[in-house]
Amino acid sequence: MRGFLIGLVVIIAALGGAFYYLSTPDIPRTVLEARYGGAPSQFITLADGARAHIRDEGPRAAPVLVLIHGSNASLFTWRPWVARLEGTFRVVTMDMPGHGLTGAVPSGDYTGKAMVEFVRAVTEKLGIAKFAIGGNSMGGAIAARFAETYPENVTGLILVDAGGLPSKQGDKIPLAFQIARTPVLGKIMLYITPRSIVSEGLNDAIVRKAIITDAMIDQYWDFARMAGSRAATESRFQEPYDSYIPDHVGAIKAPTLILWGEEDHLVPLSAGRDYAKDIAGSKLIVYPATGHIPQEEVADQSAADVKAFLLATAKP
Repeated sequence: MRGFLIGLVVIIAALGGAFYYLSTPDIPRTVLEARYGGAPSQFITLADGARAHIRDEGPRAAPVLVLIHGSNASLFTWRPWVARLEGTFRVVTMDMPGHGLTGAVPSGDYTGKAMVEFVRAVTEKLGIAKFAIGGNSMGGAIAARFAETYPENVTGLILVDAGGLPSKQGDKIPLAFQIARTPVLGKIMLYITPRSIVSEGLNDAIVRKAIITDAMIDQYWDFARMAGSRAATESRFQEPYDSYIPDHVGAIKAPTLILWGEEDHLVPLSAGRDYAKDIAGSKLIVYPATGHIPQEEVADQSAADVKAFLLATAKP
């Protein structure tokens, strides 16, 4: 018995040591705001107490474009488009609940419906009533749902490798997402989030590897570890499948541009074709040798396509 107890103590000590060695502590919000929240960033407090990180750039009187980032990303994914569009349009980007410098929100609600209401609250706070809305990946699903829910506000819809439609067999789910969706393993990621898993996720998503830099990986890794964000991510990934988009996609009436990376295996081109089939009058543009993030991988061409679409659909 004594030998058994000694062995058990050794195992527990080894596990504790491994946990201590591998653990990645939270980063305080104030530290990350100082690192990433300089001008033109703004922080606005919404009616429910959420403190939203936004950027509002371009001429105030210009047509407005609101952009929503994907899962585990941030508003910084839109910097290439903002740089190319802010001379012609007013471009509003925001960190969604549980992401970036917005981080965890008081409601603890990270459902698709709550995300849509967050966008509505931000745009109302900014006094913007009419705008085009675009989104990448998770953000595409949010943008599509917003366009169907609040058609009176939407002048155009841009879907960039958008989520929301049912996954098909063969979709590749990043390792970090697989872990987050597993109840027990997801708890581990509250304490252990290695930089390597962030690097692996970006390399899975992006075909044009030249855009992946150490600074990009570090920024994703930093935001993933902001105090409260890992618990928010776990909560979001434990939500049951939401069928709102497939149930309502045919009701979208806004002029719609669909942009897709031909080699996206996270949300494959078949989903883009399904969106194009389901949304009457929509236009699909496919970028060869491009993955899940065309706004960064083919910034010049995708921004030019967006500009042409917005100018064609903007009302005088």
